[in-house]
Amino acid sequence: MTNPLPERSWPSRIRTAGRVAASGVRSLFGSSPSDDWLKRWLPVVAPLARQGVVLELGCGRGEDTALLCETGLNVCAVDLSVKWLELARGRAPKATFHCQDLRDPFPIAQTNVVIASLSLHYFDWAQTLQIIGRIQATLTPGGILLCRLNSTRDTHFGARGHEEIEPDFYRVNGQTKRFFNEPAIRAAFEGWKVRHIEECLSYRYVLPKHVWEVVLERP
Repeated sequence: MTNPLPERSWPSRIRTAGRVAASGVRSLFGSSPSDDWLKRWLPVVAPLARQGVVLELGCGRGEDTALLCETGLNVCAVDLSVKWLELARGRAPKATFHCQDLRDPFPIAQTNVVIASLSLHYFDWAQTLQIIGRIQATLTPGGILLCRLNSTRDTHFGARGHEEIEPDFYRVNGQTKRFFNEPAIRAAFEGWKVRHIEECLSYRYVLPKHVWEVVLERP
């Protein structure tokens, strides 16, 4: 697969994306939280993914999967939860789903686009780097990883006050969770081209959640 998105088009596409409400917005017609973060990135993702398959790591209940499919893209999605995969299949019946740990081999060998929304934070540093290395190996040159990462400011969801296993890696109510600041992101993705990095608020839960939205290109 080749990269149909020339480098010079990145700034204008990202500016266009940025005009859409960032990350998540509260519903004007009720108390249900909204998290339509992916919409603003479709002008970046779609041209790259038209001729291939988007690999979605940690699809959860399939909200992003459904949006990608509605955009006309082919999606191969993975998640560890059987229950969530059942919900995702209901939302996005045209996608292909696999139940697996992200530390296991990915179900496709090559792609132009990988999306990982809040799914790369469960692992110690060494495992995190291994997963990132496999993502890089799966991407074609010029392909992109679009990811969201827990912020170290995400105090509503475990960034402080829990058993610390490694720096910014905690055991939160029995679940390991990593939190990132910008230097940690740049260290984890050393050698990648950082196309966009921004700390945002997401309202997918009742309390606001601090996340990083990052677009990285495989050189």
